[in-house]
Amino acid sequence: MTLTRLRRVPTVPTSVLNARAGLYLGPQEFFCPCPRGLEALLAEELSGLGAASVEPVPGGVHFVADWRGCYRVNLWSRLATRVLWRVAHCPYRNEDDIYAMARNLPWHEWFSVEQTIRVYVTAIRSPLKSLEFLALRTKDAVCDGFRAALGKRPSVDTANPDMRIHLFVDDRSAMLYLDTSGEPLYKRGLKRARVEAPLKENLAAGILMLAGWKPEEPLFDPMCGSGTFLLEAAQIALDIAPGLGRNFGFERFRRFDQPLWRLMVSDARAVKRESVFQISGADLDPVEADRGRRNLQYASLDGRIRVVQADILNVNAPAESGVMVTNPPYGVRLGEQKSLDLLYPKLGDALKQRFAGWRCYFFSGDENLPKLIGLKATKRTPLYNGALECRLYEYRVVAGKLAKRRAAEADAPPK
Repeated sequence: MTLTRLRRVPTVPTSVLNARAGLYLGPQEFFCPCPRGLEALLAEELSGLGAASVEPVPGGVHFVADWRGCYRVNLWSRLATRVLWRVAHCPYRNEDDIYAMARNLPWHEWFSVEQTIRVYVTAIRSPLKSLEFLALRTKDAVCDGFRAALGKRPSVDTANPDMRIHLFVDDRSAMLYLDTSGEPLYKRGLKRARVEAPLKENLAAGILMLAGWKPEEPLFDPMCGSGTFLLEAAQIALDIAPGLGRNFGFERFRRFDQPLWRLMVSDARAVKRESVFQISGADLDPVEADRGRRNLQYASLDGRIRVVQADILNVNAPAESGVMVTNPPYGVRLGEQKSLDLLYPKLGDALKQRFAGWRCYFFSGDENLPKLIGLKATKRTPLYNGALECRLYEYRVVAGKLAKRRAAEADAPPK
């Protein structure tokens, strides 16, 4: 697999790094979770961003970098969900072992007691019975460490904590991470008309990469909704760092290297380039089409990407060839599934008639789509949208009989 427009970000001179001892010196261990199915692409992306010892595992990628590298991954990764700094790991038998590991860490050197915290726990094959109790014991360990060092403890905020502490346990070992990202990295800060999108931005970026789309190719999303595919494609085409429009958790760390970060942001803004591209979208729902237009306007892309209200069954291809990528709705209720089952055969006919010469990609968790669409998928790539197992179906569309007959009639001499 080859990443679309993978680039190495210019390195900030080492002299910019603070000479403070401790947190910023030497390589550190990190873990980036990502949507399942994108691990290999993320590993390639991280290597391109200068990470070392890159190791993909189910659900994410381990890597080693200094803090400059951590900042760079947060700023430039299109595929990672978070960048987690591993602060400790140990074998364990019970909750007391994990408490002891967390209690002995210098949390007060990493962030302020005035900042709020929350502990998140993920477990695979763990013999421990209660993740809630495990989270409570870990939180107590952090607070007890603060109280011993400073005489007071941080408060807990389960909704919007300043510091996110992640504990991962399997059947033998436990690992503690401090979240350097804060809000998930797929929250780019580009959307104004916000909804709970069915497709996260990092998954959309991964789908574009799996499709092999390049900015010189026309791209069309006929069910664009809020415009996620369109926004991600434009950022790739323009070399816009996906993290430029937001803040990060590491900015609240005690030893945050602000001069270094300012230089990296300045450099990212400088490499943004002008590019000619043909990206467009459509949606049958006028509300959704308007939402997509407003998001493009908010991202200053409304003059470059056109979104129209149109039915996928009737819309014409915007170019002779290109890449269609879309995330059709899944049938949740019985009536919705029946409507989709009627749509799919018509969709296959519409593609053959209007999109001959195009590579068409449908990301769906609906098992009926490939059965009913009437086209043979040239690829079926397993991906997960959250916990939902999906497939990215590739269809290389050739002209159907009707389209061929019309073409022949158009080329025939007049009688």
